[in-house]
Amino acid sequence: MAEQHSQQLNSSTERPAAFKAWVHEQLKTLRPDAPIAELVLTPLRSDAGFRQYYRLNTEPSMLAVDAPPSHENSEQFVKLVRYLRPQGIDVPAVVAADIERGFLLIQDFGDRLLQHELESSPDSAPVLYGEALFQLLALQQSPDAQQVLEPYDRKALADELALFPDWFITQLLQYRLNDAEREQLQAVFAQLENSALEQPQVLVHRDYHSRNLLLRTSGRMGIVDFQDALWGPITYDVVSLLRDCYLRWPDEQVRQWALGYGNMAADAGLLADVDELRYLRWFDWMGLQRHLKVLGVFSRLSLRDGKHHYLADLPLVIRYVLEVSQRYPELAEFAQWFEQQLLPLAEQQPWYHDYRRAGDRPA
Repeated sequence: MAEQHSQQLNSSTERPAAFKAWVHEQLKTLRPDAPIAELVLTPLRSDAGFRQYYRLNTEPSMLAVDAPPSHENSEQFVKLVRYLRPQGIDVPAVVAADIERGFLLIQDFGDRLLQHELESSPDSAPVLYGEALFQLLALQQSPDAQQVLEPYDRKALADELALFPDWFITQLLQYRLNDAEREQLQAVFAQLENSALEQPQVLVHRDYHSRNLLLRTSGRMGIVDFQDALWGPITYDVVSLLRDCYLRWPDEQVRQWALGYGNMAADAGLLADVDELRYLRWFDWMGLQRHLKVLGVFSRLSLRDGKHHYLADLPLVIRYVLEVSQRYPELAEFAQWFEQQLLPLAEQQPWYHDYRRAGDRPA
């Protein structure tokens, strides 16, 4: 009956009123002696999922989260918070939760997104990325993570890669693949899957980048949007951070940061007997897997969910895809095909701008 009630609530206009009433009820329970004030829920930016965040006019501030259970796994979110916080990982505390309805009250980490800090002060990048990489190392050292996470296995990798032909190629660019092209793509996908699966496996946040890290007054970075974490390849999060879909850094700088992280991971016992070339290949190919997936995800966010602003970030993602695939002989045929068949179609799209300069900062 609770599940049925939740589904009805999700599909009706009653949900916003029920959500606000629940938040008010929780605040009265949590702070029975606090003076009654008009409750104000200020909506914050939406993310790529179906969650909606609201900042409350409380002291201290809290966030109310409306996470429809038909789309979002609040149970896993709470489970991971309870797993990570005792280890000193800076994820927001859960103040109250109604898992069945997908209503949460959580700690407020503020508005200082890493993305905004880097855009306003690029010279701070070495210090800020240093902190982000130390936080990532702590995350990947989480003990017994395999017991609380599903595996990032071949099926999961393949399902993500399938978003590229399904949404970017077929739906967004309106290009029809022939059998030979599908076979070529599957061969490339298999290589990327094999590379991911041969890496040491750790806790993978799966969206560790500048929009999911917040600078706190303590100087540490708060980590959010971790509810889809899996047990998977060690290079996934580091390439997600350093080849960010919203920010770009020079290749040599990315290489140095990536190697620095590899050295830290080796010292921590997470990487053993891996030479530099193999590690960088893992890093590059994992990034290619992610960015092919992202081309599909951003296309789907626009076409299915009406979140068209993500299309503006596609040229930078295309740049990453071509730069990496052109670097390796095994991927050269794919790179050439992308340039000859897909790029001319992308160039006709209203969101397109020259991918070769995407992410560059003004001189």
